Amino acid sequence: MITIGERITQLRKQKSWSQDELAKQIDSSRVMIGKYERGDNLPSIEVMVKLAKAFEVSVDFLLGEGQNATYDKEMVNRLDQVESLPAQEKQRIFDYMDLVIRDYKTKAAYGG
Repeated sequence: MITIGERITQLRKQKSWSQDELAKQIDSSRVMIGKYERGDNLPSIEVMVKLAKAFEVSVDFLLGEGQNATYDKEMVNRLDQVESLPAQEKQRIFDYMDLVIRDYKTKAAYGG
């Protein structure tokens, strides 16, 4: 299982940020970012919220816990939008998703 520190490092590198740049984003210090990433310190709840906002992910995603832990914020926002659609529109989206998933699995099975 990935640790909070590893997740912070991974997300920081995805943004191509240095520890200094991340520290500025969340009003912290490079030293503290290093401690979080190494697992020497755990971020407070307030810092976790700042990190989630900076990385544009949910706190669940950072923690690796909860129903939405594997989804980035963009996916969660889209799921929320789909949830508010009428049943007929939801079904259209699900039908299309099923087609895309089926095609992907077919290609993967045949080495495509």
